[in-house]
Amino acid sequence: MRKNSIKNTRINGEVMRELCKIIQGEIKDPRIHPMTSVVSVEVAPDLKTCKAYISVLGDKEAQNDTLVGLKSAEGYIRRQLAKTVNLRNTPEIRFILDQSIEYGVTMSKLIDDVNKNLSSQEEDEEDE
Repeated sequence: MRKNSIKNTRINGEVMRELCKIIQGEIKDPRIHPMTSVVSVEVAPDLKTCKAYISVLGDKEAQNDTLVGLKSAEGYIRRQLAKTVNLRNTPEIRFILDQSIEYGVTMSKLIDDVNKNLSSQEEDEEDE
């Protein structure tokens, strides 16, 4: 099975959907921030490992606490995943903090600031 095969893409989507349900609804760990979302999932073609990219809306402490909480609940999450997703092997999950959404928001704010400065400079030049 190639890495980007249709089967692998469907498995990635299904695992991602189930991980979202498990993290949002079933885990009661107080370290896991309520605004945690699964951005993407990459299941290896041999179904042995899985990288789950997690986004946490909060400060650095909340992000680190969420990662620690998810790593401690990894066995439970894997067991629940095995019950809901019918795969030959249930992949071993590695949680990775994804900063792309936060980075996108920061870049968007910087672009808006530059546009405001340019428009205010143009207005000042027109007034003179």
